[in-house]
Amino acid sequence: MPRRLPVPSEIVIGTVGAGLAAAHAAPALVRLVPSAPRLLPRLHGVGRPDHLALTFDDGPDPRSTPAFLEALAGLGWTATFFMLGAMVRRAPGLAAEVAAAGHEIGVHGDGHRSHLTRSPGALLGDLARAVELVEDATGRRPTWFRPPYGAVSSGTVLAARRLGLRLVLWTSWGRDWRAAATPATVLADMQRGLSPGATVVLHDSDCVSAPGAWRAALGSLPLLAELCRARDWKVGPLGDHGVVGV
Repeated sequence: MPRRLPVPSEIVIGTVGAGLAAAHAAPALVRLVPSAPRLLPRLHGVGRPDHLALTFDDGPDPRSTPAFLEALAGLGWTATFFMLGAMVRRAPGLAAEVAAAGHEIGVHGDGHRSHLTRSPGALLGDLARAVELVEDATGRRPTWFRPPYGAVSSGTVLAARRLGLRLVLWTSWGRDWRAAATPATVLADMQRGLSPGATVVLHDSDCVSAPGAWRAALGSLPLLAELCRARDWKVGPLGDHGVVGV
């Protein structure tokens, strides 16, 4: 049977659909551009040149987050924790403990799903649930938002603005989610983006990472402390970083 050619109306519909899909996903392309932090410093959290913003994603996790709280207390650091609503739902007391320790609270969504596969309405509902859960558990309404995987769509931006959240990604990551990660590899990967004013992302949970991967992130903190002392950088949360997000 010969292949049926599309009629003009089908061509138009397909073109429009492709255009809408491209528009929805276009913001995510910034993560693929090496110079993106320089081109979009507000989105990537570029802040004070003498300060490193330390952030954690995916918690709170009873198996690992307490160890991070202990390590950070020992270093005299506070950080920004981007919490998943699904994890807060399981451990609201631990979320409250993170806040009580003086750490800044951000939101990472309710479920850990890429925004590139979700509609704007679904994203708004997911984010609103997460904000409510985090606020109920910690007594603080989060002001910072980082989407899972750093995947930003048009719906991400609209949902964040609707809920009064400041959207921020990172300039440096430790790739600490990998099974092969070690404290040394995490530090080496972080160093690739550790220019003045850097925002670093690590993970205080392995809920979407290789089992036990959080130990590499935890072990990297003393190494990061040595590096920051050598460069005379202070370490703290986004709120002390002089960045506003988008």
